[in-house]
Order: sequence, then C-alpha cells, then structure tokens
Amino acid sequence: MHSERILVVDDEETIREIVSSMLVGAQFQCRQAASGMQALSILESGEEFDLILSDLMMAEMDGIALLERAKERFPDVPVVMVTAVHDLSVALQALRNGAYDYLLKPFERDQLLAMVRRALEHRRLKRENDAYRTKLEALVEIRTQEVKVALADLKESYDITLAAFGDTLELKDAETLGHTRRVTAYAIAIAHKMEIPKEQVDIIARGAFLHDIGKLAIPDEILKKPGKLTEEETAIMREHAYSGYKILSKIRFLAEPAEIVYAHQECYDGSGYPRGLKGDQIPLGARIFSIADTLDAITSDRVYRPAQTYEAAQNEIMRCSGTQFDPRIVDVFLSIPTSFWVGLRKDVSSPGLGPAANKKGAGSN
Repeated sequence: MHSERILVVDDEETIREIVSSMLVGAQFQCRQAASGMQALSILESGEEFDLILSDLMMAEMDGIALLERAKERFPDVPVVMVTAVHDLSVALQALRNGAYDYLLKPFERDQLLAMVRRALEHRRLKRENDAYRTKLEALVEIRTQEVKVALADLKESYDITLAAFGDTLELKDAETLGHTRRVTAYAIAIAHKMEIPKEQVDIIARGAFLHDIGKLAIPDEILKKPGKLTEEETAIMREHAYSGYKILSKIRFLAEPAEIVYAHQECYDGSGYPRGLKGDQIPLGARIFSIADTLDAITSDRVYRPAQTYEAAQNEIMRCSGTQFDPRIVDVFLSIPTSFWVGLRKDVSSPGLGPAANKKGAGSN
C-alpha cells in the first residue's frame, strides 16, 4: 500500500467520494475536507499530507485562498487545482500563485492518477534535492572551516618563518637589533591611521619586517665595516634591495612584500635607488616604510651619534616632504602625537612582536 497521504478538498460530497474512491483504489490514503476552511483546519491540526487536491470554486474559502494559506504554512506540499473549463483563467492564476498543476473537470481515472503520481514524484525529487543541498551546504561549511584552520596554521607558520628570517639578519648585523620590529610596528601604525584594509596592512608589515633581508647576501667585511664605505662598497651595499627582492619573490605568499623590499630605498622625487622610481610608481607600502625607517633611524643610537628626539625626527621628515617622502603620508604621520610613538617603542621592546603583530595602530589618535 502507498504511504502517500492525499487531502481531497471539494464542497460537493459526490465529487469528493468519487475522487477519493479512485485514489484509494490505486492504494493511496485519503482524507476529505468539505471546504477550504475545513482543509486548513485539518492541515493546522498537525496531520501531514503529501499532496492537496483541491477544487477551485468553493464557498467560504475558495481554492486560491486555500492555496495561498497552504503554500505559506506548508511550502513543500504540492497543490493540484481541479477546475471546470470556464475557470481556466483562474487556474492559470493558481499556477502563478504556486500550484503544481491543474486538472480539468470532467476527468478520467487515468488522468487523475497520472497527475497525482507526477505531483508526488515532483515532491519526492524536490525533497531529495533539498536534502542533498542541505548535506552539501553542511559539507561545504565543514570544508570551509577546515580550510580556515589550515590557512590560520599556514599563516602562523609563515610568520614564524619570517621571524626566523629577521632573527637571522639581526645575528648577522648587530646594528639592526630591534630595528626590524620597530619599523614594522611604526609602518603598521601609519597604515592603520590611513585606514588601509587589514589584508594590505599584513603585506606592508611583512615587507617592512623583511626590508633588509637582502643584507644576508652582503659580505661581512662591508656590512660590519666600522668606517666609511668606499664607492665600490657603497654600490655593493645598495644591491641589498634587489637581493632581498630576488630572495622573497620566489616565495608565492611573499610576492607582494617583495615589491616593498625592492623599493624601500626609493625616494618620492625619484632620487632613490635601485630603479629611481618616482611618486606613485613606488609601492604604497614602501612609501610608508621610508617614513617609519627614518623615524627609527633618528631616534636610535648609532656609532657616530646618540639617539635624537622624536621631535627632531618629525622635523626632519617634514623637511623632506615632497623629496624623500610622500607629502600625503607625511601629513598622516604628523597627525599622530609624539606620545604614541614613545609608547609604541616601549611596547615593541617586549618579546614576541613579529611581522603579523599589527593589532596596535594609531587608531583615533
């Protein structure tokens, strides 16, 4: 016996009995309703049906009104409307309102059963598709979470690798001790103040952190020379920007930071090296970095002079606006109070700050 349950709705008892008899004879289970209101009451009582077979023209609540209420409450139950020929335009309206199909009176038993079976098969396929889609969505959500976790782990591995790069450079060149972390933090602060998107800030942070990685290729006798470099030695030292680019550009996730490393010694007026880029030809991250780098250079001890004040650094950066530095970024830098830079330097001195430590920005300062 079929398990499908069909609600037969018609205000004429004779027609209800005939239709129900045909359906029961085909092994379907039936329940009758003498009006749209009674049908709605049965539906709302909690009884479940696989199909509603309803007359279109009825007193109290007609088939269209029942259709609207039924589709609102039970959207996955198909509704087949039964109508006389003169009601055809109304039947078409019912289709537009969500009916599965319509059946014209008078109809033969085979027509009725064929319509019912098509409607039930349609419902079965729809439910299978819905179940498959739900399962697929759940699977996609699981895979998405797995990918997010994997990417987070990968990002952490990347940042650990970057920190190792920085530590290696600091062991090779004592003058860079703490410098990479400070310029990274300073560049991040300026980028935050400029309201640059987080993804771009991450790129700028990595470029700043690795800006001197090319010094690994510079001979120690030049890198650690206490006195003034010769012209030939200066030319070799200047190769570190391109050397760093060559090292990093081979690593896919560092391709964009590599461009910052390549351009970190360029000047806004085109007087820098190695390519003499000018203005917006210089990557934004490199233009931000140059200000961060100068800020740290002036406020840090050097073998040839003691550290100067942040006010002195601000004055020098302002003086070089439009020549060495992008004037727009200089304005942003000058809008950040000295107290912020002093506090940030103290924070950076704490252990554990790496290339992705971009949580502290200039914010509302």
